[in-house]
Amino acid sequence: MRVSVSWLREYVDLPADLPTGDLEQALVDLGIEVESVVDLAGAVTGQLVVGEVREIEELTGFKKPIRFCRVEVGAANGTGEPQEIVCGARNFAVGDRVVVILPGGVLPGGFAIGARKTYGHNSAGMICSAKELGLGDDHSGIIVLGPEVTAKPGDDARPVVGLDDVVLDLEITPDRGYALSLRGLARELSHAFDVPLRDPALAPAPSGTETPAYPVEVRDTLGCDRFTARLVRGVDPSAPTPSWMAQRLVTAGIRSISLPVDITNYVMLELGQPMHAFDADRIAGPLVVRRAEAGEKLTTLDGVHRVLTADDMVICDDSGPISLAAVMGGETSEVVADTTTVLFEAAHWDPAMVGRTARRHKLFSEAAKRWERGVDPAVALVALDRAVRLLTEHGGGTPGTEILDIDHVRPRTPISLPADLPTRRVGVEYPPARVVALLERVGCTVAQGADRLSEDPGAVGVASGAGTALSVTPPTWRPDLTDPADLVEEVVRLDGYDRVPSVLPTAPPGRGLTPRQRRRRAVAVSLAERGYVEVLAHPFVSPELADQLGLPADDARRPAVRLANPLSEEEPLLRTTLLGPLLGILKRNLGRGHRDLALYEIGAVFHPRVCAGSPPEMGVDRRPTDAEFAAADAVVPAQPVHVAVVLAGDLDPAGWWGPGRPAGWADAIEAARDVLDAAGVTGERVEVRAAEHAPWHPGRCAELRVDGAVVGYAGELHPVVAATLELPRRTCAMELDLDALPAAPVTPAPTVSGFPPALIDVALVVDDSVPAEQVRRALEAGAGALLEDVRLFDVYSGAQLGEGRRSLAYKLTFRAPDRTLTVEEAVAARDAAVAVAAERLGATLRGA
Repeated sequence: MRVSVSWLREYVDLPADLPTGDLEQALVDLGIEVESVVDLAGAVTGQLVVGEVREIEELTGFKKPIRFCRVEVGAANGTGEPQEIVCGARNFAVGDRVVVILPGGVLPGGFAIGARKTYGHNSAGMICSAKELGLGDDHSGIIVLGPEVTAKPGDDARPVVGLDDVVLDLEITPDRGYALSLRGLARELSHAFDVPLRDPALAPAPSGTETPAYPVEVRDTLGCDRFTARLVRGVDPSAPTPSWMAQRLVTAGIRSISLPVDITNYVMLELGQPMHAFDADRIAGPLVVRRAEAGEKLTTLDGVHRVLTADDMVICDDSGPISLAAVMGGETSEVVADTTTVLFEAAHWDPAMVGRTARRHKLFSEAAKRWERGVDPAVALVALDRAVRLLTEHGGGTPGTEILDIDHVRPRTPISLPADLPTRRVGVEYPPARVVALLERVGCTVAQGADRLSEDPGAVGVASGAGTALSVTPPTWRPDLTDPADLVEEVVRLDGYDRVPSVLPTAPPGRGLTPRQRRRRAVAVSLAERGYVEVLAHPFVSPELADQLGLPADDARRPAVRLANPLSEEEPLLRTTLLGPLLGILKRNLGRGHRDLALYEIGAVFHPRVCAGSPPEMGVDRRPTDAEFAAADAVVPAQPVHVAVVLAGDLDPAGWWGPGRPAGWADAIEAARDVLDAAGVTGERVEVRAAEHAPWHPGRCAELRVDGAVVGYAGELHPVVAATLELPRRTCAMELDLDALPAAPVTPAPTVSGFPPALIDVALVVDDSVPAEQVRRALEAGAGALLEDVRLFDVYSGAQLGEGRRSLAYKLTFRAPDRTLTVEEAVAARDAAVAVAAERLGATLRGA
């Protein structure tokens, strides 16, 4: 929210010489984040003056309309002659007063102004728009000063356009919707500087009349618990928005549209009450406030045709919906250039309903932003009266005497607060009388309990407040205050966060990282050292992901947890596999021109608990019991940690040294072996088998087993999956369930032999269907204790071996811990290994 300090001073008596740094610190101390504090006085340097347009010559023959203007700037240019300026704007005429920066001046952003020849004419200076002066985002035309401005040509334009002001750019947290208004900010600053507040919401306003201003029926009083309206007839449709109002709107980042619409935006900024202005002559019949019917259509003010759902609230006339309630009005009833009868509406809508509607239609208007954070229901009539008075004052017209007020607002429920709760929760002594005083400053009504509180806040200790119960009724403008914890926060905030000591907790004794943390870090380091790049994907996926990955209907990964409030309606589910989001990142990088990629992610997947029911409701007044914790945990989805990798392109790059090597299914399997090794799972416990498992290629997929249990899959993606996801052919992937791995045993120190190894190569011919892993295991089993290592180094198939046969060549390393092996010992161990392979798998020595 952007707001000028001069506007704030109308409601709170800030010190006249208040430094901007002190103002910023005061807001930060109150819990309001300050994005920037801009002193506009220094934003524009040089001569910025008021000018009056004397002549306009339309230049033709160019791609866009250009005007050559002579502008009276008094004696500011040193000659007294009109200044010659070329300008492309069309929203001014002869006699208008404008804002001119003369040569030598510098606009925001370091844009220096000089004199030069352009479009065949000399141009000395610039006629400025609001955007060029840094006052807003409107660049559709230059600033035209209104008739109420008394400045003469040549006068300094800074006070006229507000460049002598200070502008605050604030980030308001969702729980402080009241601060999205001048009223709320002024109240906060009155607390910070202990100065009087002039609350504009306390202005007297006429109440509702027996005869309504317009016939309205509210059918859903939960979605709309208050609806007020009033007519103004005979409005001058050509009446301009006063320059002071337009200037404040532009500073706040709101574009000036027309006088009635600008008034609703101005009142929204001032009081925090969003409003809407209807053209009453374009409304057909009485108004009805109701839920939309599924499939109803409405064209909103932004020109978009929207299909409504049953959760949307709408305002209807006899023709159907004319406004998307609390979010944006409709085209059929908007105020237009010839509007003479204006119906102002100020209502109070359900915040949850507005938030869902805004997200569903992607309409994050200024009004919706305030509604979903909470608006004061008690200010509707004041806002209505303020809007009517502004319109009749600046646009003429006669206000109707009838005022509609449909009020179903329920009173706030008192909150029971132990007087010593802030002290017990925060560790700073807050005497009960001090607690009462601070809550009353917030606007709460506090009824004291049986114990009498001392008038001297410093004289009451913690003990004297023990047992004192306070009944606190929050004000209507603070819907965020719903339980004792909220009240404690207000006490601490107003008393000063700086009073709360910074005490670090004592680190509990322990042994450092948990085994699970050590395993996760070891796996990440292992993959990173092998050239994989870690990525972090959002855990949200679309309902179509399962079909894109080719998962069968009965696959356990198809059921997914659906979020109640997803960030995007297109991705409302939590992932059940890492591969979907990871492949999306792979596709994005490929689209950016990266062809050779090896990515990995370690993260949780989410599996719903079928028939788990709903979690128990737990308050904040006490610690939940163990049974409540257990009941809540039983509903929480299972969240095992997985690791996944994806590979595309060349694993070894090509260059002058030779061709590159593309990544293949064997690399994905090797990545799985590396992960298992880093996780402390020794090779003899790992088994790799051929498998068929979506989304992998049925002939190039392997399942990985540890102690006989399947822990993951690796291989090449199915061609259909790669085509559906627009990925390269032969893209490979691996995914393992880290939580399914057994705990790593204590690893003994290895025995290092000082004797030389015996190296023997052996080539075995087996059927194509026999996995190389099974051959390796058979060799290990037969070779005995002397075998130190076995490694596959060649695979060959050819006509001389016979159809369906292939040769697997292994390098066997033998070594004894206490002696040098003889040739006879090494050969005997080799023969024993071959014998076991022949017995188990029908293997024969190649060439035998």
